[in-house]
Amino acid sequence: MQSPSLLHCIQILKDLVSYDVLGGQSNLPIMDYIIRFLNERDIEYHLVPNKELNKTSLFCRIGPSAEGGLILSGHTDVVPVEGQDWHTEPFILIEKDSKLYGRGSCDMKGFLACCLASVDMFKNAGLKKPVYFAFSYDEEIGCLAGPELAAAISNHYKLKPEFAIIGEPSMMKPVIGQKGICVLETTVYGSAGHSSRIRQEVSAIHLAARLISWLEDKMDQLIADGRLDERFNPPHTSLHVGMINGGIAPNVIADKCTFYWDVRVIPQDDILTIIRDFEMYCKKMEDNLKLRFADTRIVTEQHHPPVPPLGTDETSDIIPLIKKISGQTELSTVAYAAEAGQFANEGFKTVICGPGDIAQAHRANEFIDIDQLDKCLKMMDSLANEFSV
Repeated sequence: MQSPSLLHCIQILKDLVSYDVLGGQSNLPIMDYIIRFLNERDIEYHLVPNKELNKTSLFCRIGPSAEGGLILSGHTDVVPVEGQDWHTEPFILIEKDSKLYGRGSCDMKGFLACCLASVDMFKNAGLKKPVYFAFSYDEEIGCLAGPELAAAISNHYKLKPEFAIIGEPSMMKPVIGQKGICVLETTVYGSAGHSSRIRQEVSAIHLAARLISWLEDKMDQLIADGRLDERFNPPHTSLHVGMINGGIAPNVIADKCTFYWDVRVIPQDDILTIIRDFEMYCKKMEDNLKLRFADTRIVTEQHHPPVPPLGTDETSDIIPLIKKISGQTELSTVAYAAEAGQFANEGFKTVICGPGDIAQAHRANEFIDIDQLDKCLKMMDSLANEFSV
Protein backbone atom coordinates (compact mmCIF):
# COMPACT_ATOMS: atom_id res chain seq x y z
CA MET A 1 0.00 0.00 0.00
CA GLN A 2 1.46 3.33 -1.09
CA SER A 3 1.29 6.18 1.42
CA PRO A 4 -0.54 9.43 0.57
CA SER A 5 2.78 11.29 0.42
CA LEU A 6 4.21 8.73 -2.01
CA LEU A 7 1.09 8.89 -4.19
CA HIS A 8 1.38 12.67 -4.18
CA CYS A 9 5.04 12.42 -5.15
CA ILE A 10 4.26 10.08 -8.06
CA GLN A 11 1.60 12.48 -9.35
CA ILE A 12 4.07 15.36 -9.20
CA LEU A 13 6.66 13.25 -11.01
CA LYS A 14 4.08 12.46 -13.68
CA ASP A 15 3.56 16.18 -14.18
CA LEU A 16 7.28 16.96 -14.26
CA VAL A 17 8.10 14.20 -16.76
CA SER A 18 5.49 15.62 -19.16
CA TYR A 19 7.68 18.69 -19.71
CA ASP A 20 10.15 17.70 -22.43
CA VAL A 21 12.74 20.36 -21.59
CA LEU A 22 16.09 19.29 -23.02
CA GLY A 23 19.41 20.81 -22.05
CA GLY A 24 19.85 24.00 -24.04
CA GLN A 25 16.12 24.60 -24.44
CA SER A 26 13.92 27.04 -22.55
CA ASN A 27 12.86 25.60 -19.21
CA LEU A 28 10.18 28.21 -18.55
CA PRO A 29 7.26 25.76 -19.01
CA ILE A 30 8.43 23.43 -16.25
CA MET A 31 9.42 26.40 -14.09
CA ASP A 32 5.92 27.83 -14.50
CA TYR A 33 4.58 24.57 -13.07
CA ILE A 34 6.97 24.74 -10.10
CA ILE A 35 6.15 28.40 -9.51
CA ARG A 36 2.41 27.68 -9.49
CA PHE A 37 3.04 24.86 -7.03
CA LEU A 38 4.98 27.16 -4.69
CA ASN A 39 2.49 30.02 -5.06
CA GLU A 40 -0.37 27.74 -4.01
CA ARG A 41 1.54 27.11 -0.78
CA ASP A 42 2.61 30.71 -0.19
CA ILE A 43 6.32 29.94 -0.62
CA GLU A 44 8.33 33.01 -1.58
CA TYR A 45 10.73 32.24 -4.41
CA HIS A 46 13.42 34.03 -6.38
CA LEU A 47 14.48 33.60 -10.00
CA VAL A 48 17.94 33.67 -11.55
CA PRO A 49 17.27 34.09 -15.29
CA ASN A 50 19.75 33.92 -18.15
CA LYS A 51 20.52 37.00 -20.25
CA GLU A 52 18.01 36.03 -22.94
CA LEU A 53 15.27 35.59 -20.30
CA ASN A 54 14.20 32.26 -21.84
CA LYS A 55 15.63 30.12 -19.01
CA THR A 56 15.74 30.52 -15.28
CA SER A 57 16.91 28.91 -12.10
CA LEU A 58 14.83 29.20 -8.93
CA PHE A 59 15.57 29.21 -5.24
CA CYS A 60 13.39 29.54 -2.15
CA ARG A 61 13.46 29.10 1.59
CA ILE A 62 11.04 27.15 3.78
CA GLY A 63 11.30 27.88 7.47
CA PRO A 64 12.87 30.67 9.52
CA SER A 65 15.68 33.04 8.65
CA ALA A 66 18.43 31.29 10.58
CA GLU A 67 21.98 30.06 10.21
CA GLY A 68 22.68 26.42 9.50
CA GLY A 69 20.09 25.64 6.84
CA LEU A 70 20.35 23.09 4.06
CA ILE A 71 19.88 23.38 0.29
CA LEU A 72 18.12 20.65 -1.69
CA SER A 73 19.23 21.10 -5.30
CA GLY A 74 18.42 19.58 -8.67
CA HIS A 75 18.21 20.42 -12.37
CA THR A 76 15.10 20.73 -14.52
CA ASP A 77 16.53 19.70 -17.92
CA VAL A 78 16.94 16.23 -19.40
CA VAL A 79 18.88 14.61 -22.24
CA PRO A 80 17.37 13.85 -25.69
CA VAL A 81 15.48 10.67 -26.57
CA GLU A 82 16.00 10.85 -30.34
CA GLY A 83 17.51 7.68 -31.76
CA GLN A 84 16.85 5.63 -28.62
CA ASP A 85 14.68 2.49 -28.60
CA TRP A 86 11.95 3.47 -26.17
CA HIS A 87 9.19 0.94 -25.46
CA THR A 88 6.96 3.60 -23.90
CA GLU A 89 6.24 7.25 -24.62
CA PRO A 90 9.30 8.96 -23.04
CA PHE A 91 7.42 11.98 -21.72
CA ILE A 92 4.48 10.11 -20.25
CA LEU A 93 5.20 8.48 -16.89
CA ILE A 94 4.32 4.78 -17.02
CA GLU A 95 4.18 2.53 -13.94
CA LYS A 96 5.09 -1.13 -14.44
CA ASP A 97 6.37 -3.70 -11.94
CA SER A 98 6.99 -1.09 -9.22
CA LYS A 99 9.03 1.03 -11.60
CA LEU A 100 8.22 4.42 -13.13
CA TYR A 101 9.36 4.80 -16.72
CA GLY A 102 9.96 8.14 -18.42
CA ARG A 103 12.72 10.51 -19.45
CA GLY A 104 14.05 12.25 -16.37
CA SER A 105 12.25 9.94 -13.92
CA CYS A 106 15.66 8.99 -12.54
CA ASP A 107 17.85 11.92 -13.65
CA MET A 108 16.62 13.83 -11.82
CA LYS A 109 12.96 14.75 -11.72
CA GLY A 110 12.39 12.02 -9.15
CA PHE A 111 14.34 14.10 -6.65
CA LEU A 112 12.51 17.29 -7.64
CA ALA A 113 9.20 15.50 -7.11
CA CYS A 114 10.29 14.41 -3.63
CA CYS A 115 11.24 18.01 -2.79
CA LEU A 116 7.91 19.42 -3.95
CA ALA A 117 5.91 16.62 -2.31
CA SER A 118 7.59 17.54 0.99
CA VAL A 119 6.75 21.26 0.95
CA ASP A 120 3.65 20.97 3.13
CA MET A 121 5.48 18.71 5.55
CA PHE A 122 8.37 21.18 5.83
CA LYS A 123 5.93 24.07 6.35
CA ASN A 124 4.18 22.30 9.20
CA ALA A 125 7.25 20.80 10.87
CA GLY A 126 8.12 23.75 13.06
CA LEU A 127 11.59 24.06 11.54
CA LYS A 128 14.24 25.77 13.65
CA LYS A 129 16.64 25.73 10.72
CA PRO A 130 15.47 26.41 7.15
CA VAL A 131 15.33 24.13 4.14
CA TYR A 132 16.08 25.68 0.75
CA PHE A 133 15.27 24.54 -2.79
CA ALA A 134 17.62 25.34 -5.68
CA PHE A 135 16.50 24.23 -9.15
CA SER A 136 18.71 24.94 -12.18
CA TYR A 137 18.71 24.75 -15.98
CA ASP A 138 21.22 23.43 -18.57
CA GLU A 139 22.93 21.01 -16.21
CA GLU A 140 22.97 18.37 -18.92
CA ILE A 141 25.07 20.48 -21.29
CA GLY A 142 27.78 21.54 -18.87
CA CYS A 143 26.28 22.53 -15.50
CA LEU A 144 25.97 26.04 -16.94
CA ALA A 145 23.62 27.57 -14.35
CA GLY A 146 25.07 26.04 -11.19
CA PRO A 147 27.66 28.70 -10.28
CA GLU A 148 25.27 31.62 -10.73
CA LEU A 149 22.52 29.86 -8.77
CA ALA A 150 24.81 28.99 -5.85
CA ALA A 151 26.17 32.55 -5.80
CA ALA A 152 22.65 34.03 -5.91
CA ILE A 153 21.65 32.06 -2.82
CA SER A 154 24.79 33.10 -0.97
CA ASN A 155 24.33 36.76 -1.89
CA HIS A 156 20.59 36.95 -1.22
CA TYR A 157 20.40 35.67 2.34
CA LYS A 158 22.07 37.47 5.22
CA LEU A 159 21.90 34.27 7.27
CA LYS A 160 23.22 31.74 4.79
CA PRO A 161 22.61 28.01 4.45
CA GLU A 162 25.47 25.84 5.66
CA PHE A 163 24.83 22.59 3.78
CA ALA A 164 23.77 21.40 0.32
CA ILE A 165 22.49 18.07 -0.95
CA ILE A 166 22.57 17.63 -4.72
CA GLY A 167 19.95 15.00 -5.49
CA GLU A 168 21.63 13.21 -8.40
CA PRO A 169 20.84 9.48 -8.59
CA SER A 170 22.94 7.67 -5.97
CA MET A 171 20.53 4.98 -4.73
CA MET A 172 20.16 7.24 -1.67
CA LYS A 173 23.77 6.57 -0.69
CA PRO A 174 25.83 9.61 0.39
CA VAL A 175 28.43 10.64 -2.19
CA ILE A 176 31.30 12.86 -1.04
CA GLY A 177 33.31 13.02 -4.26
CA GLN A 178 32.65 13.59 -7.95
CA LYS A 179 34.99 14.19 -10.85
CA GLY A 180 35.16 17.54 -12.59
CA ILE A 181 34.78 17.78 -16.35
CA CYS A 182 35.43 19.96 -19.34
CA VAL A 183 34.47 19.14 -22.95
CA LEU A 184 36.71 20.60 -25.63
CA GLU A 185 36.94 20.86 -29.41
CA THR A 186 40.33 21.00 -31.13
CA THR A 187 40.61 21.92 -34.81
CA VAL A 188 43.86 21.47 -36.73
CA TYR A 189 44.47 23.46 -39.93
CA GLY A 190 47.10 22.14 -42.33
CA SER A 191 47.71 22.20 -46.08
CA ALA A 192 45.83 20.23 -48.73
CA GLY A 193 47.75 18.38 -51.42
CA HIS A 194 48.46 15.10 -53.19
CA SER A 195 49.09 12.29 -50.73
CA SER A 196 52.46 11.63 -52.30
CA ARG A 197 53.60 15.00 -50.87
CA ILE A 198 53.05 13.97 -47.25
CA ARG A 199 56.58 15.12 -46.34
CA GLN A 200 56.12 18.51 -48.00
CA GLU A 201 52.63 19.33 -46.73
CA VAL A 202 51.11 19.46 -43.24
CA SER A 203 48.44 16.80 -42.79
CA ALA A 204 45.81 17.97 -40.32
CA ILE A 205 44.88 14.35 -39.63
CA HIS A 206 48.45 13.27 -38.92
CA LEU A 207 48.95 16.25 -36.63
CA ALA A 208 45.65 15.59 -34.87
CA ALA A 209 46.74 12.00 -34.29
CA ARG A 210 49.91 13.21 -32.57
CA LEU A 211 47.85 15.51 -30.35
CA ILE A 212 45.51 12.67 -29.45
CA SER A 213 48.50 10.52 -28.57
CA TRP A 214 49.73 13.33 -26.33
CA LEU A 215 46.41 13.27 -24.45
CA GLU A 216 46.69 9.55 -23.80
CA ASP A 217 50.34 9.92 -22.80
CA LYS A 218 49.36 12.73 -20.42
CA MET A 219 46.82 10.46 -18.74
CA ASP A 220 49.44 7.74 -18.40
CA GLN A 221 51.92 10.24 -16.97
CA LEU A 222 49.46 11.37 -14.30
CA ILE A 223 49.06 7.73 -13.27
CA ALA A 224 52.83 7.17 -13.28
CA ASP A 225 53.28 10.27 -11.11
CA GLY A 226 51.04 8.68 -8.50
CA ARG A 227 48.15 11.10 -8.93
CA LEU A 228 45.55 8.59 -7.84
CA ASP A 229 42.40 8.61 -5.76
CA GLU A 230 41.33 5.02 -5.11
CA ARG A 231 37.83 6.15 -4.17
CA PHE A 232 37.07 6.64 -7.87
CA ASN A 233 36.73 4.21 -10.78
CA PRO A 234 38.98 4.72 -12.64
CA PRO A 235 41.10 6.08 -9.77
CA HIS A 236 42.75 8.80 -11.85
CA THR A 237 42.03 11.74 -14.11
CA SER A 238 40.90 10.54 -17.55
CA LEU A 239 41.38 12.13 -20.96
CA HIS A 240 39.21 10.77 -23.75
CA VAL A 241 38.62 11.56 -27.44
CA GLY A 242 35.09 10.67 -28.49
CA MET A 243 34.72 12.08 -32.01
CA ILE A 244 37.05 12.94 -34.91
CA ASN A 245 36.33 14.28 -38.37
CA GLY A 246 38.68 15.22 -41.19
CA GLY A 247 39.71 14.66 -44.80
CA ILE A 248 37.86 14.31 -48.09
CA ALA A 249 39.56 11.33 -49.79
CA PRO A 250 42.23 8.67 -49.06
CA ASN A 251 44.68 10.22 -51.54
CA VAL A 252 44.22 13.86 -50.50
CA ILE A 253 46.19 15.34 -47.62
CA ALA A 254 43.66 16.74 -45.16
CA ASP A 255 43.87 20.47 -44.53
CA LYS A 256 41.42 20.33 -41.61
CA CYS A 257 40.66 17.89 -38.82
CA THR A 258 38.53 18.34 -35.73
CA PHE A 259 38.37 16.12 -32.68
CA TYR A 260 36.24 16.36 -29.57
CA TRP A 261 37.56 15.33 -26.18
CA ASP A 262 36.91 15.59 -22.49
CA VAL A 263 38.98 15.64 -19.35
CA ARG A 264 37.52 14.31 -16.09
CA VAL A 265 39.63 15.20 -13.07
CA ILE A 266 39.86 13.77 -9.59
CA PRO A 267 39.69 16.45 -6.86
CA GLN A 268 43.47 16.85 -6.50
CA ASP A 269 44.02 17.58 -10.21
CA ASP A 270 43.26 20.84 -12.00
CA ILE A 271 41.48 20.94 -15.35
CA LEU A 272 42.96 24.27 -16.41
CA THR A 273 46.52 23.08 -15.74
CA ILE A 274 46.00 20.07 -18.01
CA ILE A 275 44.47 22.25 -20.75
CA ARG A 276 47.37 24.70 -20.43
CA ASP A 277 49.92 21.87 -20.81
CA PHE A 278 48.07 20.63 -23.89
CA GLU A 279 48.04 24.10 -25.44
CA MET A 280 51.77 24.52 -24.77
CA TYR A 281 52.41 21.29 -26.67
CA CYS A 282 50.13 22.47 -29.47
CA LYS A 283 52.08 25.75 -29.70
CA LYS A 284 55.37 23.85 -29.97
CA MET A 285 54.01 21.62 -32.74
CA GLU A 286 52.47 24.61 -34.51
CA ASP A 287 55.72 26.59 -34.47
CA ASN A 288 57.71 23.67 -35.87
CA LEU A 289 55.27 22.97 -38.69
CA LYS A 290 54.90 26.62 -39.69
CA LEU A 291 58.37 26.24 -41.21
CA ARG A 292 56.74 23.83 -43.67
CA PHE A 293 53.38 25.60 -44.04
CA ALA A 294 53.03 29.11 -42.62
CA ASP A 295 49.27 28.88 -42.03
CA THR A 296 49.43 25.82 -39.78
CA ARG A 297 47.10 26.41 -36.83
CA ILE A 298 45.75 24.49 -33.84
CA VAL A 299 42.65 25.98 -32.17
CA THR A 300 41.07 24.55 -29.00
CA GLU A 301 37.76 25.78 -27.64
CA GLN A 302 35.94 24.81 -24.46
CA HIS A 303 32.31 23.78 -24.96
CA HIS A 304 31.54 25.03 -21.46
CA PRO A 305 33.44 26.38 -18.47
CA PRO A 306 35.18 23.63 -16.52
CA VAL A 307 32.92 21.95 -13.96
CA PRO A 308 34.87 21.62 -10.70
CA PRO A 309 35.16 18.31 -8.86
CA LEU A 310 33.74 17.65 -5.43
CA GLY A 311 36.01 16.44 -2.65
CA THR A 312 34.15 16.75 0.66
CA ASP A 313 36.30 15.77 3.61
CA GLU A 314 34.99 12.95 5.77
CA THR A 315 35.41 15.21 8.81
CA SER A 316 32.97 17.80 7.38
CA ASP A 317 29.93 18.63 9.52
CA ILE A 318 27.63 17.47 6.75
CA ILE A 319 28.80 13.86 7.05
CA PRO A 320 27.07 12.99 10.35
CA LEU A 321 23.97 14.84 9.13
CA ILE A 322 23.66 13.00 5.81
CA LYS A 323 24.38 9.66 7.48
CA LYS A 324 21.63 10.28 10.02
CA ILE A 325 18.90 11.47 7.67
CA SER A 326 19.65 8.99 4.88
CA GLY A 327 20.14 6.03 7.20
CA GLN A 328 23.27 5.14 5.22
CA THR A 329 26.71 5.05 6.83
CA GLU A 330 28.83 4.06 3.82
CA LEU A 331 30.29 6.97 1.82
CA SER A 332 31.12 6.73 -1.87
CA THR A 333 32.28 8.70 -4.90
CA VAL A 334 31.07 8.92 -8.51
CA ALA A 335 32.85 9.43 -11.81
CA TYR A 336 30.10 11.56 -13.34
CA ALA A 337 30.07 15.35 -13.08
CA ALA A 338 27.36 17.33 -11.29
CA GLU A 339 26.70 20.74 -9.77
CA ALA A 340 27.96 19.60 -6.36
CA GLY A 341 31.46 20.99 -6.86
CA GLN A 342 29.98 24.34 -7.85
CA PHE A 343 27.96 24.58 -4.64
CA ALA A 344 30.99 23.51 -2.62
CA ASN A 345 33.07 26.24 -4.27
CA GLU A 346 30.50 28.77 -3.07
CA GLY A 347 31.21 27.68 0.50
CA PHE A 348 28.38 25.21 1.14
CA LYS A 349 29.29 21.86 2.72
CA THR A 350 28.05 19.59 -0.02
CA VAL A 351 27.23 15.96 -0.74
CA ILE A 352 25.31 14.11 -3.44
CA CYS A 353 22.39 11.94 -2.35
CA GLY A 354 19.31 11.19 -4.39
CA PRO A 355 16.90 8.48 -5.53
CA GLY A 356 17.50 6.23 -8.50
CA ASP A 357 20.37 4.39 -10.14
CA ILE A 358 22.75 6.40 -12.36
CA ALA A 359 22.93 3.30 -14.59
CA GLN A 360 19.38 4.16 -15.72
CA ALA A 361 20.21 7.75 -16.64
CA HIS A 362 20.53 8.92 -20.25
CA ARG A 363 19.35 5.62 -21.71
CA ALA A 364 16.20 4.33 -23.39
CA ASN A 365 13.45 3.19 -21.04
CA GLU A 366 14.85 5.20 -18.14
CA PHE A 367 13.10 4.34 -14.90
CA ILE A 368 13.16 4.88 -11.16
CA ASP A 369 12.04 2.32 -8.60
CA ILE A 370 9.08 3.51 -6.55
CA ASP A 371 10.92 2.26 -3.48
CA GLN A 372 13.65 4.83 -4.18
CA LEU A 373 11.13 7.67 -4.08
CA ASP A 374 9.80 6.31 -0.79
CA LYS A 375 13.32 6.27 0.69
CA CYS A 376 13.92 9.83 -0.47
CA LEU A 377 10.66 11.00 1.10
CA LYS A 378 11.73 9.36 4.36
CA MET A 379 15.01 11.28 4.17
CA MET A 380 12.99 14.49 3.81
CA ASP A 381 10.99 13.53 6.92
CA SER A 382 14.20 12.83 8.84
CA LEU A 383 15.63 16.16 7.72
CA ALA A 384 12.54 17.98 8.99
CA ASN A 385 12.77 16.17 12.33
CA GLU A 386 16.46 16.98 12.64
CA PHE A 387 15.90 20.67 11.88
CA SER A 388 12.89 20.92 14.23
CA VAL A 389 14.83 20.10 17.39
